[in-house]
Amino acid sequence: MTHLDVKNTLLALEQPERASFAAQFFQVKPGHYGEGDQFLGLSMPQQHAVAKQFLRLSPDETEQLVRDPYHECRMTGLLIWVYQVRSGGIRSGGIRSGGIRSGGIRSGGTRSGGTRMSSQANPGRAELADRYVANRRYVNNWDLVDSSSPAILGEYLLHTDRSILYELAEENHLWTQRIAMVATLAFIRKGQFSDTFALAEQFIQHKQHDLVDKAVGWMLREVGKRNPDALEEFLHDHIRQLPRTALRNAIYSLDPAKKRHYLEL
Repeated sequence: MTHLDVKNTLLALEQPERASFAAQFFQVKPGHYGEGDQFLGLSMPQQHAVAKQFLRLSPDETEQLVRDPYHECRMTGLLIWVYQVRSGGIRSGGIRSGGIRSGGIRSGGTRSGGTRMSSQANPGRAELADRYVANRRYVNNWDLVDSSSPAILGEYLLHTDRSILYELAEENHLWTQRIAMVATLAFIRKGQFSDTFALAEQFIQHKQHDLVDKAVGWMLREVGKRNPDALEEFLHDHIRQLPRTALRNAIYSLDPAKKRHYLEL
C-alpha cells in the first residue's frame, strides 16, 4: 500500500466541472489565498471514504500525499492522520525524540498549566503531531487547516506543553497562524479557554489576514457556546481592539440585542 494507490483512487473519482467550481471557491487566481492550487473536484464524503479505505497507510507514505499538488490528495492524507489519531495512533517507530520540532521550532516552557509529556507516552500521536508541524506549509487552505488541526495537533497538546502554538502564531504566515488558532478547539471542547484567549490577544495586537480574524472569531464563538460569561468578559476587555470580522464571528450565536450592543460599541 503506497501513496500512489491512494492518489490513483482519488484520480479515478475526478469530476472536472466540480473541480472548476472548487478552484473558484478556494480562490486559486494569482494574488489570492489559494493561488496555484489544483483540484480534482471530489466531495468531502468521498475524501473521507478514501481515507478510511487506507487507514493503514504508513506515515512516510501519507506524508507524500500531504505534499501532493492536488488539494484532495493533501486533504485525504490529513484525514488519514486524523483517523489514525482517533483510532489510537500508530506504532511505526522512527519517532523524533523530544516532542514537536520543525524548522527551528521546538516547544519549550509550559503554557496554561500544561505539563510536559514525553513523546514516548503516546508515540503514535506524538509522531503525527510532529509530522504535521513539519509539513505545515502544505496545509495551505482553510478547509485543510480546519479539518486537521484540532485533532492532529490540538488533541496531542491537551496533555503536553503548548508553547509550539505561540511560536506558530508568531510566524508571518496565514495558514500557520490559523493552524495555531484552530488547534485550540480541542481545548475548548474540554472546557479550557485560556490558550484561546491568549492567542486571540496575540493576533488582535497586529493586523492579520481576514481568514485569521475569522478563525479568532470562530474560536471565541465556540467558547461562548460553552461559557457565555467568559466570552463577554473577553469582549468587554478587548472590544476596541477586536477586528470587526473577528467580532461578527464571535457574537454570531448571541441573542440579537447583545449582537447590536457589541456592534454599536
